[in-house]
Amino acid sequence: MAQGVAAGLRTAQVQTVALLGLEAVDVEVEVQVGAGLPAFTIVGLPDKAVAESRERIRAALGAMGLALPTRRITVNLAPGDLAKEGSHYDLPIALGLLVVMGAVPADACEGHIVLGELALDGGIRPVSGVLPAALAAARQERGLICPEACGGEAAWLADAVEIVAPSSLLQLVNHLRGDQVLAPPAAGVVEEAPTYPDLADVKGQETAKRALEIAAAGGHNLLMVGPPGSGKSMLAARLVGLLPELSPEEVLEVGMIRSVGGRLVGGTLSRARPFRAPHHGASMAAMVGGGSHVRPGEVSLAHKGVLFLDELPEFARNVLEALRQPLESGRVSIARASLHVTYPARFQLVAAMNPCRCGHLDDPSLACARAPRCAARYQSRISGPLFDRIDLHIDVPAVSPQDLALPPPAEGSREVAARVAAARELQKERLAAVGRSDLALNAELDGELLAELAPLATAATEMLRRAAERLRLSARAYHRIIRVARTIADLDGAECIGRAHIAEAIAYRRRAPAVR
Repeated sequence: MAQGVAAGLRTAQVQTVALLGLEAVDVEVEVQVGAGLPAFTIVGLPDKAVAESRERIRAALGAMGLALPTRRITVNLAPGDLAKEGSHYDLPIALGLLVVMGAVPADACEGHIVLGELALDGGIRPVSGVLPAALAAARQERGLICPEACGGEAAWLADAVEIVAPSSLLQLVNHLRGDQVLAPPAAGVVEEAPTYPDLADVKGQETAKRALEIAAAGGHNLLMVGPPGSGKSMLAARLVGLLPELSPEEVLEVGMIRSVGGRLVGGTLSRARPFRAPHHGASMAAMVGGGSHVRPGEVSLAHKGVLFLDELPEFARNVLEALRQPLESGRVSIARASLHVTYPARFQLVAAMNPCRCGHLDDPSLACARAPRCAARYQSRISGPLFDRIDLHIDVPAVSPQDLALPPPAEGSREVAARVAAARELQKERLAAVGRSDLALNAELDGELLAELAPLATAATEMLRRAAERLRLSARAYHRIIRVARTIADLDGAECIGRAHIAEAIAYRRRAPAVR
């Protein structure tokens, strides 16, 4: 930060950031006080929250016994063609004014990135995106000034970044002037994964449990179709308990998404994989991200975890169609006239639905009068391309009273999770051997990599060819069957995909229903 005097003008510069997805883009806050009628103008494409910072800054300085200069104050947020959103510009603007007013030294926070929202009493309130800002500061070898409530979040990078986390503007001024020394904040805790519901609680449904194991082992998308009360939601809730904990790199990546979304409270990170289950009334912005202030949606909040969509056909058609791109690419792009933001969205889709509106298609005594014609109409709410992107399609029939009377199964989540972990380790080692450590699961294989790492026995190749002709499989469905078969072979410890593996993978495919 520097101060200059020319032709009666006094200026100061403070560094902050604007958040574009998970990327923190440098923004220079230029504060100038010059001759003219008293005014306080902020330029540089500020949104409403930035424009309102004038009143918060005025009140916060007043709480310290300071008044704004009775001159013309101009604040420029550079670059001027980048839209500025959020209240975290309060603190850097206030610091620039304090430098111009001579309340703090001109070089007091040179080499620091500053962000924070001001309260009317001079306190500094938490803001979102502190973790990405700390990463940007580490890359640039700068320090970071942030709210005390966000100090635990920034402190994860304390080894690489000098962090100052005051609770109030007065406390920060005293620290910069050398009248007070603020202790560095302590990093938040890393929570261990909680205890999840056990798969042993689900009686019967052996086919569904097998599909759940395959989905967990290879990161495959799963669709369950069955009547109400058959256990679809119970099975979905137990999937996350079969998945291994997040790696340290994944913990930080998921934490950054939560930070940008304002969900990282107290800097607490978690090893638990995300499990998101939005209501079927969720809007497009809630699902894929966006809104007046762009924030990550459910697909990004479920990154490296599970996105569970119950009552799938009840979601709006445009919301479901918006899932097609992130399911393929593992990221979601939000384009605006003046803004383009990309968030990671490598999630595992698990969906559940009734076979028809009444849900009792296979029970004549309970089915409605429009069965079976209503089933095709109900299921056709899901487009063929979306069906095609789901690897595993299974029927979950109603549980019989005989199954309910049985004792709990001997095998629960712990035993299945051990097999899942072993299969995932095989995939990780196989990908590392060919120099693709950026990938981790069979569901991510494509193109030449799939052909190299998923060799088929001759009999398996012939079976898949005949199935593709008979079922009229698309190229996408053809390759997804190979991915699923690769996972089934990994669970069996087989190097080559055999006929039995392909046969089981084909059994999990479902053609999109036609409207009759």
